[in-house]
Amino acid sequence: MALPQLKLLVNLARIDGEVAEREKKYITNIGLANGVPLADVVQLLEKSHDNIDLGNLTAEQKFSYLLSLVQLMKIDERLYQEEIRYCSQVAAKLGYDQTVMFDMMLHVRETMEEHEKKALRDLTEKYLSK
Repeated sequence: MALPQLKLLVNLARIDGEVAEREKKYITNIGLANGVPLADVVQLLEKSHDNIDLGNLTAEQKFSYLLSLVQLMKIDERLYQEEIRYCSQVAAKLGYDQTVMFDMMLHVRETMEEHEKKALRDLTEKYLSK
């Protein structure tokens, strides 16, 4: 299941025209943590991706995807309208109301403790269609 998530992250990282070193490191770490070989992650970073399958994801996976997108968006400390719009569109494809982005933008930080992630997941669950 890690490949769709990595492709979403790569697309987001490429929006501003360049994939910053911190963005590459973040995406690489997620790939490696999910058993994706480094060579495959490097190859994914080289281009944008279309037709990403987001079907059959659990609520936990949907939250994880959205959380990682927002963390990546905030990692370079520059927010672009295109990035926010992209994350909102992905949130909608995952089954969230796009207004979930307000809570995500307010509460997501680059590093978060497990209890913080759980509290945010509980908070954003109301935006997820059943």
